[in-house]
Amino acid sequence: MASPHFESAPSGDLHRIVIVGGGAGGLELATRLGDTLGRQGLAHVTLIEKARSHFWKPHLHEIAAGSMDLHAHATDYLAQSHWHGFRYRVGEMIGLDRAQRLVHVGPVVDEEGVSVTPAYTRGYDTLVIAVGSSTNDFGTPGVAEHAIALETTAQAQRFHRRLVNACLRAHMQDTPLQPRQLQVAIIGGGATGVELAAELHKATRTLVSYNLERIDPERDIRLNLIEAGPRILPALPERIAASATQLLEGLGVRVRTAARVTGVTPEGVVLASGEVVPAELVVWAAGVKAPEFLRELAGLETNRLNQLVVEPTLQTTCDEAVFAIGDCAAAPWLGHAGTVPPRAQAAHQQASHLVKQIRRRIRGQPLKPWRYRDFGSLVSLGEYSTVGNLMGSLVGGNLWVEGLFARTMYLSLYKMHQVALHGWWKTTLGTASRWLTRSTEPRVKLH
Repeated sequence: MASPHFESAPSGDLHRIVIVGGGAGGLELATRLGDTLGRQGLAHVTLIEKARSHFWKPHLHEIAAGSMDLHAHATDYLAQSHWHGFRYRVGEMIGLDRAQRLVHVGPVVDEEGVSVTPAYTRGYDTLVIAVGSSTNDFGTPGVAEHAIALETTAQAQRFHRRLVNACLRAHMQDTPLQPRQLQVAIIGGGATGVELAAELHKATRTLVSYNLERIDPERDIRLNLIEAGPRILPALPERIAASATQLLEGLGVRVRTAARVTGVTPEGVVLASGEVVPAELVVWAAGVKAPEFLRELAGLETNRLNQLVVEPTLQTTCDEAVFAIGDCAAAPWLGHAGTVPPRAQAAHQQASHLVKQIRRRIRGQPLKPWRYRDFGSLVSLGEYSTVGNLMGSLVGGNLWVEGLFARTMYLSLYKMHQVALHGWWKTTLGTASRWLTRSTEPRVKLH
């Protein structure tokens, strides 16, 4: 076996910053460090990511429903690195040598089995791990074989293709629909599950309006939202959860709470009560954990969810040269019990904090702790409504919000992410361009 390729930084004494993971926090950090340090020749910034393009994860449910065009919203890593003063290297982290400060990256093979890049090793002075999270199926039988998670754009696109195919199949068949046909089961009543249920209600009705007249969406299409706990949206106040439940049930979504799933089969979802909920399409949106490889990564401390335990400075407890941000980090919530919840706003704040702190680290100055500012939680119910609460310094207290104002705030979170990546001018032009394009295209993706 050939030895891994060692890719060294350019010659010189530049501080080597390596960021592993190009999600919301990782790409924002790489972009801002590239703009402020890379372009000025103050540091060498590298982003290592196995995907070729970035998409904001909170909107994956819209890709699954077909109501958002992936290509119009994805950010190409190579182009982003070229424009913002950092280097993008494709690959997946498979190991870490903390003694020699080396990141080991596995080989990349395309879908036809052809080698793209060999295994290589990258040296660092500061390492930031931002590899996000993955679905936690809790070992439930049949989930891997018969359910789809919404972790990546590929999974979301796969679900949408299966949804379109299910509608085409039902429209063309001459026999009555089987009990499981056009039935969707969404397991998990958190934000992802609730948002997907609302988005699918609108998208399926739009889809069948394109001459699939043999399907009656009110009669034939059934959406089931299944939650093991006593109510949906457990992370939000009960008032907000009740409002979302009422809206979903008004749309015809069957909201089932206190319903623990014990298995998934080709015919549907098996509950602890023994009941089988028929389903042709099953989405698993219940629980997350950090990637499994972190558990045994160079002796770094992890918790039961595989998250890297970090200090208030976001440095790992075992190595001051290794930081972790985003869903893969168990960051202390200063002034509160427990750790910061895995939210996009947390990753955004952590990236902004580290931009300044890495500059201090390069200068040999002590690092300041990161304090999470909770601006609340918003859940989009598609075009029907948005519900949530705004908290903390944003409103000077706690404010429950619904409707147009909440929808505007929800959209602004995504715009903040786009501005962090592209700046105000490009974000404004891109938004205007997409608005004009949508007026000439179908309201839902049809393939």
